[in-house]
Amino acid sequence: MSPPTTLHRGEPWPLGASVRDGGVNFALYAPEATGVELVLFDDLEDEAPTQVVDLRTRHQRSGRIWHVFVEGIGAGTLYGWRVHGPHDPDDFRHFDGQKLLVDPYARAVRANRRWSRRAAMASGDNTGSALRSMVVDQTGFDWHGTGHPRIRPTQRILYELHVRGFTVHPTSGVREPGTFAGLIDKVPYIRDLGVTTVELLPVFEFDATAPALFNPLTGEPLRDFWGYNPVTFFAAHHAYEGDHEADIAHGTSFRKLVRAFHEAGIEVILDVVFNHTGEGGRDGPFISFRGLDNPTYYMEDPRRPGQFANYSGCGNTVNCNHPVVRRMILDSLRYWVDTMGVDGFRFDLASIFSRGPDGDPLENPPLTWEIESDPTLQGRLLIAEAWDAAGLFQVGTFPGERWAEWNGRFRDDVRRFWRGDHGMAGPLATRMMGSPDIYQTRGRQPAQGINFITCHDGFTLNDLVSWREKHNLENGENNRDGSSDNLSWNHGFEGNENVPASIDAARERDIRNLLATLMLAQGTPMLLAGDEFRRTQNGNNNAWCQDNETSWVDWSLLERHADLHRFTRLLIRFRQAHPSVHRARFLLGEEAEAGLDPWGYTRVAWHGLSPRKPDWSNDSQLVVFTLTAAMDDCAHCIILHAGERDVTLTLPPVPGEGEDTRWHRAIDTSRPSPEDIHEPGREPRIQGSTLTVPARSVLALTAPDNRTLQPGLTGRMFSVAPRHATDRSD
Repeated sequence: MSPPTTLHRGEPWPLGASVRDGGVNFALYAPEATGVELVLFDDLEDEAPTQVVDLRTRHQRSGRIWHVFVEGIGAGTLYGWRVHGPHDPDDFRHFDGQKLLVDPYARAVRANRRWSRRAAMASGDNTGSALRSMVVDQTGFDWHGTGHPRIRPTQRILYELHVRGFTVHPTSGVREPGTFAGLIDKVPYIRDLGVTTVELLPVFEFDATAPALFNPLTGEPLRDFWGYNPVTFFAAHHAYEGDHEADIAHGTSFRKLVRAFHEAGIEVILDVVFNHTGEGGRDGPFISFRGLDNPTYYMEDPRRPGQFANYSGCGNTVNCNHPVVRRMILDSLRYWVDTMGVDGFRFDLASIFSRGPDGDPLENPPLTWEIESDPTLQGRLLIAEAWDAAGLFQVGTFPGERWAEWNGRFRDDVRRFWRGDHGMAGPLATRMMGSPDIYQTRGRQPAQGINFITCHDGFTLNDLVSWREKHNLENGENNRDGSSDNLSWNHGFEGNENVPASIDAARERDIRNLLATLMLAQGTPMLLAGDEFRRTQNGNNNAWCQDNETSWVDWSLLERHADLHRFTRLLIRFRQAHPSVHRARFLLGEEAEAGLDPWGYTRVAWHGLSPRKPDWSNDSQLVVFTLTAAMDDCAHCIILHAGERDVTLTLPPVPGEGEDTRWHRAIDTSRPSPEDIHEPGREPRIQGSTLTVPARSVLALTAPDNRTLQPGLTGRMFSVAPRHATDRSD
């Protein structure tokens, strides 16, 4: 790039760098700045800038926004900002005109070989070692005619994965491991599994070198692997884009990935972090927001003037309900939907959105309502992690109407039931019905509850049944990090090494039990990538800093555990083939009066060792229920037995049918593959009126070709949840 020779006043909108005919318009919000400099570079590795544009004239400031149009430059131009103003940390002002800052609206961010987080924290000029923003021209991308897939909420199967971790292992077999391009090669696998919606762990730009930690066993420095410390909310992480500079300058790497998923009929949603940034607390680095307008972007601790509020547990809290920050968050969401093509978002620690400037929860926080009512975001999936790190817990009460929520109660109650805790039959039955105790009273629907048993944060499914305690020494914090309350069990043997065959078989059965519980429950299921073939983190339940084989998906496990993969794949197909296990409305009891739901809609009845005699006692470890035949589905009998001994029960009659109608065994987790799950139409018929249910097993029985032919039964109405199910709180 030759030095630009012509500058113009420019325009205050839009914020960021916008490519226009003949050059680029730059606009920056910095209301309290006394001076602003636009710093331009020829090359990423250049230590000194090509030109510094001083925006001090009145013509280059409109209200609180500084702006300039630079002729002769375009996509690929590297730049940053220096912002001058009062430096008074005790007054929560952190201006430092010697620091090069990332544009909050930058569409790409690059790091050169000298990038130094330490230099961004120390006094002095860091221009040569700072992150640099890049001008991006995103016009002209060919979407091949694809659009947002039309997935019904009741049919969603979520699959949480890490872009790098999913493909970087040498066994992945992809062409460009650890990148968006590498993930494209795995789209056929994900489609074949039956997934409808992929949830990508954070893809916003972050500083992987941030952790000041070392593995005490090897001495190796640790890296931020998960990426929950964003630098900006518009740029994709540079390492995921690979070495394709042209793609980066035109924003195509990520869009090619979304296009590939859309061509396969799969939605893409992003795990987004708007509650804090990677700048940390008072002594953190100058990367962007801190040096632009600290009081606008961050919340000050009301009890400690000059200190950052820390409701995120990561050193700072974004001032989400400030008008300027709300606009930035909405601009980011619209950008990822309109320009990048994503289908929705999962919001990390979303309860921070509910906090006002003083940190107290707001009854009607502006941001949550603006997000769900924004025209661009209509029809897009919005999922809240409805809690924060400071104790605000809003599962079932998150502000808004159409938000879905991570259902932490489902995770905990399912784990407790299969661990063998007492008093869990009732709570499990309630979770199987979509958690009406949490969602029904607020008029929400089952699909708004995101059911999960494992996620990135915690044990994998394999480790949940293999370790009683976390094993996080390699994280460099003396095993203090990560939750100590995992509700896990190990079958009497801790870990993966030299496991007796009988214990390994028991673990695999419990994994099938947990997967079946997840897929047979009302609500929206979410599966952690690799759980379908026993991915392990070797007992580490907080692998955020493990960019190594601890976190990477080892694809050799797919062949080793092919039977479990087959079970998961057919389990998802069973769920999709039977609408009765994923209804749009909470189910009524079988004897509820007619006319309360659509004709031919599924209803539920509860049983125990005998029909119509459920056992909700403290010692019960058996949950049995039937789902009536419907216009679009046959009848079902679901049996979940967490006890250590076989039990014999009298089968309930097929609802609405004569005594000669028999159940067929579709799923039985106690049996070896391929008898653990049957292809549709090949389910063996059960003879007799009794059934021995093996210890620690899940059975799903069906009545093939059984459909409702007349309106629903009449009678008294009773609750979908068992009367004695305990209303537990976390």
